[in-house]
Amino acid sequence: MRFSTVAGSKGSFDLARDVRGFAVKLYTQEGNWDLVGNNIPVFFIQDAIKFPDLIHSAKPEPDRNFPQAQTAHDNFWDFVSLTPESFHMIMWTMSDRAIPRSFRTMEGFGVHTFRLLDAEGRSTFVKFHWKPRQGLQSVVWNEAVKINGADPDFHRRDLWDAINGGDFPEWELGVQLFDDDFADGFDFDVLDATKIIPEELVPVRIVGRLVLDRVVDNFFAETEQVAFCTQNVPPGIDFSNDPLLQGRNFSYLDTQIKRLGGPNFTHIPINAPKCPMAHFQQDGHMAMRNPKGRANYEPNSWGAADGGPREDPARGFTSFAETADGPKQRIRSESFADHYSQARQFLVSQMPIERKHIGDALVFELSKVERPDIRSRVVSHLLNIDATLAATVADGLGLALPDPAVAAREPIADLPASDKLSIVKNGPASFKGRKLGILLSDGADAAIFTALLKAVEKEAAVYEVIAPKIGGVTLSDGTTVSAKHKIDGGPSVLFDAVAILVSADGAALLSRDAAARDFVTDAFAHCKYIGIGAEAEALFAAAGIAEDLDEACLPLGKAADAAPFIEACRALRFWPRELAVDLDAQPQV
Repeated sequence: MRFSTVAGSKGSFDLARDVRGFAVKLYTQEGNWDLVGNNIPVFFIQDAIKFPDLIHSAKPEPDRNFPQAQTAHDNFWDFVSLTPESFHMIMWTMSDRAIPRSFRTMEGFGVHTFRLLDAEGRSTFVKFHWKPRQGLQSVVWNEAVKINGADPDFHRRDLWDAINGGDFPEWELGVQLFDDDFADGFDFDVLDATKIIPEELVPVRIVGRLVLDRVVDNFFAETEQVAFCTQNVPPGIDFSNDPLLQGRNFSYLDTQIKRLGGPNFTHIPINAPKCPMAHFQQDGHMAMRNPKGRANYEPNSWGAADGGPREDPARGFTSFAETADGPKQRIRSESFADHYSQARQFLVSQMPIERKHIGDALVFELSKVERPDIRSRVVSHLLNIDATLAATVADGLGLALPDPAVAAREPIADLPASDKLSIVKNGPASFKGRKLGILLSDGADAAIFTALLKAVEKEAAVYEVIAPKIGGVTLSDGTTVSAKHKIDGGPSVLFDAVAILVSADGAALLSRDAAARDFVTDAFAHCKYIGIGAEAEALFAAAGIAEDLDEACLPLGKAADAAPFIEACRALRFWPRELAVDLDAQPQV
């Protein structure tokens, strides 16, 4: 399994606002199956011929080679504003889906429509889904920016630590199955990679599970050299006529030949099938094995012993015998012409806080665009999605509302909301696998600390200690506790919730430290649950938020408070707080 970002170069920070690659290589008994997907179920373009232009526009601008790992620049938004089909994907990438808290809390999607074939050659359309057992979770933008500074490897470290700690991430493999009658009656073309099929219309059936229970032995051998190709499918799975998928079936092979030095990249152990195989391919750069015997071609008359492998029509790969009608033309189908309806459906499926984040993200991205005409052109498309969103973005940019962009097809304004599209509605049921940051000082209450650790363990969560010195602290009963982070190297953005257990002297000491004040103000600003020891008041007063504490700032005055605090942390965020701490949420006067 390989997770990846798209816009950044190798080594770029993990918390970029970006689509994440979600690629799985399954070593089946009939050959490798590469399900090369993303954490977003749609894509920017409908036709693979535009793929180089999309990637060029999103990457650093060629004359200056920046910005790195971000789309907040003129080239990207110029391309998008001239490519209306991108706007469904734009809604997803401007949402919190593009800044996941962890690889472990992302969904995965095959994106395209494929076909399943039975032994009689009958076909059923299929879309593939990976559903995380850990629930969905993302970060907020200000938090992402600070995580990138504190730990650019945050996602990779999180995955590594979870697996090595025995908290194995797990996803359920699901399928949406539908026939030609559904496809013909659906409002959109099922071959259009910029569209989804809502789960309310075609429920996802769970058919398997994937568990990550070990890390690689060597990064270069097993991660850098792994090669995924969408055309790698076993018998029983076939491709649809999705034009983007058809293009990927060519481009991925070209990529691997260039990236790994030649056509024999399938000889590399991580890419080689684990089942018996036979073919007549030979030689080439870095060939590790060649067919034995005299025959290296087919058909041949050397017989079963010396003639090499023979085809097996009954068990070999078979494509769906589809009947084609109509002229073959190099045009975009009219059935692909609706670019805004599902973008609006995604928006109305979000909780209010999620819709706010989409507006915030669009304002931020477009504020980095230098040309006013590009900003205005983007807003003209937003008017075809939602007038309130367009007005919010225009106001955030100080921009007069333009006329709506001309739509190739009139948008459908009344598509129903789909709860499965919201992160907040599909979060975890517990704090399991999440991380509590505990800020300690010398003299902190040992009984409360011990109770907190027991509550964390019971929840199957993890914790890390932050202290004024990396050597740790001495608690009230004389026991010593080592620290994972020194306060200025362990900001609260690294944790899902925080607890402040300090003595009166410790609070006075930390209240003079900017990093300690940032620790609590960031946790508060990012709407996290905060456990507050009885002696911590001075730190919150110094940070200027003592009068603003709310019901998600819970007391840890005695050992019995620990369990209720961890139970409260299951909610992950207290979103009402954001309306009080974000200028964009305040009424304008």
